[in-house]
Amino acid sequence: MDDMQRKNRKVMRITLGVVGVMIVMSFLSAPLYRLTCKVTGWGGTTQTAEKTTQHKEINREITIRFNADVNPALKWAFGPEQGPMTLKIGADGYASFYAENKTNETVTGSAIYNVTPLQAGKYFFKTQCFCFGQQTLKPHEKVHMPVVFYVDPKIVDDPDMADVKTITLSYTFFREDTPELEQAIAKFENTPDDKPKAIN
Repeated sequence: MDDMQRKNRKVMRITLGVVGVMIVMSFLSAPLYRLTCKVTGWGGTTQTAEKTTQHKEINREITIRFNADVNPALKWAFGPEQGPMTLKIGADGYASFYAENKTNETVTGSAIYNVTPLQAGKYFFKTQCFCFGQQTLKPHEKVHMPVVFYVDPKIVDDPDMADVKTITLSYTFFREDTPELEQAIAKFENTPDDKPKAIN
């Protein structure tokens, strides 16, 4: 009888341990996914570089377009403050987006970003960005958010990128701590690699 009780207690401890690990992983899945995308450029996610990173310019130009969307759960106005820009590959680009809280309450939002074509993500580096960080705006507050970026010259050595003349940098703002934000991340993560990915 004692042996049976010991076995039952052992099984219960193991089961509770597994359940505990699953609960912790469910909370960590979104941050870990964001980190993976930021490091690898997977699914059109751009790279992040230190401001001190040295990179050369080459005599080939590429056009960068800017796109902005807002999830309906977030009552903000959000958009780029400039049109498409053409710059040399390797040169620093400077862009700005605005966000305006249209409500009478303080609201926190978080932006998800990617680039198209998706395979360009590993060559698009940002040295300054507002993405993945929380942005808290007071009622009717408007802010301007800069983005500093460059396209890695290694892109010219990739035969799959030979015909790419334009890269689109897209952001979608979601209200923080909402199912919409986590669902968007899950949808992006679960889309097969051979199909277009959407984040809004």
